[in-house]
Amino acid sequence: LTVLNAGRRYLRAEDLSGKVFVTSGLGGMSGAQAKAAVIAGCVGIIAEVDEAALLKRHKQGWLMEISNNLDHCIARLREARKNKTALSLGYHGNVVDLWERLVHELDTTGELLVDLGSDQTSCHNPFNGGYYPVQLGFEEGKQLLSSNPGKFRTLVQESLKRHVAAINKLADKGMFFWDYGNAFLLEAQRAGADVAKKGANKTEFRYPSYVQHIMG
Repeated sequence: LTVLNAGRRYLRAEDLSGKVFVTSGLGGMSGAQAKAAVIAGCVGIIAEVDEAALLKRHKQGWLMEISNNLDHCIARLREARKNKTALSLGYHGNVVDLWERLVHELDTTGELLVDLGSDQTSCHNPFNGGYYPVQLGFEEGKQLLSSNPGKFRTLVQESLKRHVAAINKLADKGMFFWDYGNAFLLEAQRAGADVAKKGANKTEFRYPSYVQHIMG
């Protein structure tokens, strides 16, 4: 319902075939995102740093494909988008790398390859394993979290700023992004990322919450 209503509200589209939804998180509350993309008929690319979560969703049949190669992910995205085939592709890697690659594609080809975007990392708990910084691999991140939580926190906040910067560039070209109620925008704001709504008070974000905008 979230993905379908995002298409209706932001894209004015009942049919989401050929549309691309990019997000992150395949564990816990976010596990159904891949399945939702296919039910809605769009192309879903979902990043996940934890291979165990990725493999679980693939084994369940909720994820159609898995890849740890961004070149392959972009090629499959283009193919499914062109043919208007439903696809759920799990990218085993950090979502910031995926967002920045989409910015690179926009900068080099002029193509905006994503229509809808969100985030379902556990950003309500960003400094204790809910969000892994792009600067480190998953295992490296776990080790740093254990050995130097202060440094881990700094890297998370740097990563959040990069995360938002990439989203902002794509949103400025027409992608529609929403907050999934996981405190992503709140923690990004605390990290110093550019998420404030222009001309509004400091508690308003430039992107809406699905609770108010989509489900409401």
